[in-house]
Amino acid sequence: MSQPQPPTQEQLDAYIRTRLALAGVDLDLLPTQPDPATGVPTRDQALRSLRSFVTAGPVAIAGWTPPVTGTPAPAYAQQASPPLIYPSITEAWTGRTGDSGDAGKGAGR
Repeated sequence: MSQPQPPTQEQLDAYIRTRLALAGVDLDLLPTQPDPATGVPTRDQALRSLRSFVTAGPVAIAGWTPPVTGTPAPAYAQQASPPLIYPSITEAWTGRTGDSGDAGKGAGR
């Protein structure tokens, strides 16, 4: 079986621009020429940096966890229980209310 080919620079640019567009970011708003007064990156500099980031394997960032001491450490608790945008939906799915550790009890049960 042949190995998949790495994406071309054009494919990476399309991927990056698409992901940024989904997040509401338009790289075309960046200047095309460097502005030493503000230090704002140019489009080419931003794309080059993002290409480097994407091809470097962001998996290393996703695998990071804070050092844990105690049960549980406050830094770990922040990562393990992020704020919820729609807590009522999550509570309905999990049967868990808030972060009090009453899994399976649900509200008012």
